[in-house]
Amino acid sequence: MGTAALKGKRIVIAGSQKTDEMGVIIEKQGGTPVIRSLQGLTVFDETIISDQLKQLANEGADWVILTTGIGAESLVKAAGKLGIDEAILNVLTQAKIATRGYKTSAFLKRTGLNAVVSDEDGTVHSLMQNLEACDFKGQRVWIQLHGEPSPELESFLVDKGAAYVQSVLPYRHTPPETSTLETILSELEEGSVDTVCFTTGVQVRYLFRYAIETGREKSLLAAFNGKVLAAAVGKVTAEALKEYGVTRIIVPETERMGAMIIEISRYYESLGE
Repeated sequence: MGTAALKGKRIVIAGSQKTDEMGVIIEKQGGTPVIRSLQGLTVFDETIISDQLKQLANEGADWVILTTGIGAESLVKAAGKLGIDEAILNVLTQAKIATRGYKTSAFLKRTGLNAVVSDEDGTVHSLMQNLEACDFKGQRVWIQLHGEPSPELESFLVDKGAAYVQSVLPYRHTPPETSTLETILSELEEGSVDTVCFTTGVQVRYLFRYAIETGREKSLLAAFNGKVLAAAVGKVTAEALKEYGVTRIIVPETERMGAMIIEISRYYESLGE
């Protein structure tokens, strides 16, 4: 791979973290980084989850499903502030645990807990496939999510006979600036950018929701399935793009930002651009 594989390419960074590092990697490949943060702020809100944590400590659960490592760790820390961390860890020890993603599995190892079901693929769809053989009839299920609800997972558990399903979102997302959404959407419609690097599914959803609200979903899809390349840092982010109809997506085998940029460079080199 040459050092100028991205020469003449304007590469949009849609994330809000490590943008400087990503920008340096893009510049080393000869490209021009363009920061258009679609993440919004991610805020940990202890006041929202304190009652739910106390309920879990008092009533327990038959199943606990942990979907993000940072979210699971934050719950234990919040329980510590409430003085119920031992009770929460006791619940986790006694319950059947299912995890999604390698970071969540790493959290369990650090905490000394074991998972009955561990989904390394990282997508909700894959997690449900792994849970298909499990018996949830009459079970109390507690789900740790991140910044958005997962009605698909909740419906799956109810259909499997779960008696009680409680979802907890320790983090919440705030929307990106409308001006940022308008700028990037206009750039995509004009074809003045070559690639958009998405690092979370949330970024994808904010962009497409804005396009739908402004009646421009078709032009956005036309851009991604035409001149503009969509890049996803991992399978979960790629799944969000597929849900909206994007068909050409670059996804690195190793879910890292640097690896994503390298895959983009290889893509353009393969085209001889």
